[in-house]
Amino acid sequence: MAPKRSANPGKSARYYAKNPKARAKKNAAQRKRNKTSANKKYRAELNAARRADGNYGKGGKDYSHTKSGKLVRESSKKNRGRQGADGKSTKK
Repeated sequence: MAPKRSANPGKSARYYAKNPKARAKKNAAQRKRNKTSANKKYRAELNAARRADGNYGKGGKDYSHTKSGKLVRESSKKNRGRQGADGKSTKK
């Protein structure tokens, strides 16, 4: 089940909603990135944390990694929107 759409989408979400060609290009790059073993391991770690917490498959907040490597819960909008200039990480 997909997450609920935000009532207040961010700037990037509004841009991709208005520009289908750009969205298709972004989705193609994302599909390629999601296939890498590093990304699979990263997602598996976060899924395991949600499962252990009893939140897996129920919606709600995401887990994210901090600079120290700990996992913390936060809103998906905040978590997934955290990308610096040129794709450089701005992890907390």
